[in-house]
Amino acid sequence: MREIPVGDWADDAVTWLTKHGEPVFHAINVVIGGFVSHLEAALQAPPAVAFALVVAMIGLWLRGPLAAVLAFVGMMLIDNLGEWDAAMSTLAQVLVASLAALVIGIPVGILAARSPRFAAFVRPVLDFMQTMPAFVYLLPAVFFFGIGQVPGIIATMIFSLPPGVRLTQLGISQVDKEMVEAADAFGTSPARTLLRVQLPLALGTIMAGVNQVIMLSLSMVVISGMVGAQGLGTEVFGAITQLDIAGGVNAGLAVVVLAITLDRLTGALGERLNPVTRRRTAGIHTRGWDMVLHYRPRPVFALSGLLVVVLLATGLGIAGTDGGGGGGKGKTITIGYIPWDEDVAISHLWKRTLEDKGYKVRLEQVDAGPLYAGMANGNVDLFLDSWLPATHADYYNKYKDKLENLGPWYDNASMQLAVLKDDPANSVADLANDPARYKNRIVGIEPSAGEMRIAKSKVMPQYGLDGKFTLVQSSTPAMLAELTRASNSKTPIVVTLWKPHWAYSKFPIKPLADPKGAFGTAEKSYMLARKGFSTDFPEVAGWLKKFKMADQQLFPLEDNVMNKYKGREQQGVEEWLKSNPDFMSKFTS
Repeated sequence: MREIPVGDWADDAVTWLTKHGEPVFHAINVVIGGFVSHLEAALQAPPAVAFALVVAMIGLWLRGPLAAVLAFVGMMLIDNLGEWDAAMSTLAQVLVASLAALVIGIPVGILAARSPRFAAFVRPVLDFMQTMPAFVYLLPAVFFFGIGQVPGIIATMIFSLPPGVRLTQLGISQVDKEMVEAADAFGTSPARTLLRVQLPLALGTIMAGVNQVIMLSLSMVVISGMVGAQGLGTEVFGAITQLDIAGGVNAGLAVVVLAITLDRLTGALGERLNPVTRRRTAGIHTRGWDMVLHYRPRPVFALSGLLVVVLLATGLGIAGTDGGGGGGKGKTITIGYIPWDEDVAISHLWKRTLEDKGYKVRLEQVDAGPLYAGMANGNVDLFLDSWLPATHADYYNKYKDKLENLGPWYDNASMQLAVLKDDPANSVADLANDPARYKNRIVGIEPSAGEMRIAKSKVMPQYGLDGKFTLVQSSTPAMLAELTRASNSKTPIVVTLWKPHWAYSKFPIKPLADPKGAFGTAEKSYMLARKGFSTDFPEVAGWLKKFKMADQQLFPLEDNVMNKYKGREQQGVEEWLKSNPDFMSKFTS
C-alpha cells in the first residue's frame, strides 16, 4: 500500500504559510512579545521579598494564614536558589498563555454546551490537540515566529486549551435543566440565563478547567526552553544538556514550588467564587486554633492590604532600577549557541568581552535547527560555531540567503569515531570485525547534529556497520557521561566525537582512522550573523571577522568553562582571561 504523505503535506503547508504569512506572524510576534516583555519586567522589578508578600497576602485571603506562610516561604526559597528572575519570566509566560487559552477556550466551551452539532465537531479537534506530543507544537511555531518566548507561548496556548473547553462545556451541561427551564418560563433571555444561571452554577467546574489550563501551561513553558523561551525551561534544558545536576535540581525545585503555589491559589479562588461552596461554608463556625488557621479577611480588607503591598512592591521596584539599561550601546545582542563545548566556551568568552565594551548581551541555548531558523527570522544575532562545509551544510544552505558569514575562527575541525586508547581497533573498518565487543552500538550525540547525519548516511554504510551497529541518539553530555563510565571501568565503547574537544586531553581515548574519508575533509568553524548585523553593529562585526583561536588557547578555555567551573561559565572565562590577559585585545583594539 502506498504511504500517505501526510508529513510532506504538513511540511508544504508550513513552508507556504511561512512564506506568505510573514506580515501576520510578525505582527503577532511584536504584540505578544511586547506584552510578555512588559509583564516580565513588572514581575521582576520589585524585590523578591516584596513580591513574596503580595503572594502571601493573596494566600491569606484565599486559604488562610497557613497558606500565606507557605506561599511566602516558597517564594523566598525560589529566590534563595538563585532562580528568581527565571521563575518570574516563566510566570509571565504562563499567565499570558493561560489568559489566551481561556479567552478562546471558555467561549468555545459555552458554544459546545449549547450546540450539540458544534460539540460533535469540536470533540475530535480537542482529542487531536490533547494527544499530539507537546514537542510537535514547537516545530511550526519556530518556523512562524523564530526562537524565543513567542513560539513557546503560542505552542503552550494550543497545548493547554482543551481542558478549558471541555470543563466549561461539562460545567454548563451539568446545570440542572429545571432551573434553566424555570428561567425561560419567566421570560429570561438566553443571554441572561447564561450569565445569571448557568455560568454561576457551573463556576466550580469552570474554575477547575482554569486550574488545569494553568498547570498544563506551566509544564509546556518548561518544555519551550528548548526553543529559547527564557525562564526555568531554559535552566532545565541547559542543565540536561550539560549534565549539571545541581542546576537541574535548583531549577526543577523552583518549578515545583511555582506549580504548587499556582495550583493551591487557583483552586482556592474557584472555591471563593463558587456560590454553591460559599453557601455551604457560610454556616460553619470554628473556634480556637481552627478559627486562627481558617481565618480569611473580608474582601474589602484583603484587597486594601493587597493594594498597599502592591504599591510598596512597585515603589521598591522603581527605586531599585537604575534606568540606564546597563550602559549598553543600543539594543541587546543575542548570541545563540548549541550545547557543544567549544561553542559554549567562546559564546561566554564573547559575552564577557562585549559587555566589557559596553554592549548588552543575551545568550540563548537551543538546538541547531531552531537556531538557524532564529537567525534567518532575525530573532538571533550571532551563532559563533557553524561547522562547514559538511556538518551544518543542510541548515546553512537552507538559510544562507538570510545570513551573513563573518568568516572562520578555527580551521582544523574534524569529526571522528573514538575508542579507548588501548582498544585493538585503529580504524573505523576494524569495528566491523567484533561489534559485540562494543555492545553493537555507537554512542552518539544530539540527533540534530550534522555529525549524526553523516555517521548514519555515509560512515556506517561505507564501512559495513549497518545491521551490526546501532547509532544511539542522545546528547553531548550524555555521550560524555557514558564515555566517563566506560573509561573508569575500562569497558570498550565507540563514541561520536570531534576536534577540537577537551575530551582528548581528559580521557585515555584515540580517534579512529577514516581511510575512506567518509567524514569528509577537515572543517572550519565559522561565525554567522543575521542579515543586517554588520550594518547594525559594524564595530562588533569587525572584531568577529578578525577573531582566530588555536588549540593551545581553546582547550584550556573549554576545560575551565565546561569542567572546572561547570555551571559558573563566566567564572571560568574570568580565570582564563587572567592567564591570557592580552588575547582578546588583539581583535577588539
